Amino acid sequence: MSSWNSSQLEIIYEFFGWIAFFSWSISFYPQVILNFRRKSVVGLNFSFVVLNLTKHTAYLIYNATLYFSSVVQNQYRQKYGHDQMIPVAANDVAFSIHAVVLTAFTLFQIIIYERGNQKFSKISLIIVSVAWSAAAVCVFIALPTHSWLWLISVFNIIQVTMTVIKYIPQAFMNFYRKSTEGFSIGNILLDFLGGVTNYAQMATQSIDQGSWVNFYGNIGKTLLSLVSVLFDLLFMLQHYVLYRSKPIHLPIKLDEAHKEALLKTSDEEPSDLP
Repeated sequence: MSSWNSSQLEIIYEFFGWIAFFSWSISFYPQVILNFRRKSVVGLNFSFVVLNLTKHTAYLIYNATLYFSSVVQNQYRQKYGHDQMIPVAANDVAFSIHAVVLTAFTLFQIIIYERGNQKFSKISLIIVSVAWSAAAVCVFIALPTHSWLWLISVFNIIQVTMTVIKYIPQAFMNFYRKSTEGFSIGNILLDFLGGVTNYAQMATQSIDQGSWVNFYGNIGKTLLSLVSVLFDLLFMLQHYVLYRSKPIHLPIKLDEAHKEALLKTSDEEPSDLP
């Protein structure tokens, strides 16, 4: 079993890890608080939340199993080398637990608060159903051979896939509305900080061990940070540059626009009456 070569790098590793934990964990609260203050979830894409819940649940299964199960840890070392450190830290498990709870609470807010004409996307519900059905099939495949590392890697793939998909509906909603109103930018700024410090944590471990195995040995964590940072940059561009201080753009129905045009025309025309 591998250990740290430098106590200083181990401290830096823990520092980056817990900064990532607090950044990612706190990032859930601006949206929750915004929903509570407005008593409305209009502007928050429901598909984002549904996909996010599946993503964090799958990630929790991966992190907790690899961190606590000695059987899975042995399978990891057999695959990547007995001198390799386990690429999941305590802060990863803590974050996953917290993320599942807060995402579930946000889903509860969607149920009880004003939603306007927004609805749950059928496509997102189908994607979630397919993901969990595939996971269930993989459980039965792994049982005879006890391929637990392969099985949790499937959950890791699910969380990466959900990470890629979950941001797309919100990005398109912002583009369609030409506004980011109702979507908390504080969430994005903290998420960005978490992604950057997460990479820093992994790089610290690689420097200490003289190996980059933890990057591809836990490819889910690597891709999670990469995808999150890229989409966070897109959301910051939308909020601070493209749609800055713009009100929500709502399309006006043709008949209503026609009526308004007629009223304005009649008001502007001079009356024939004395």
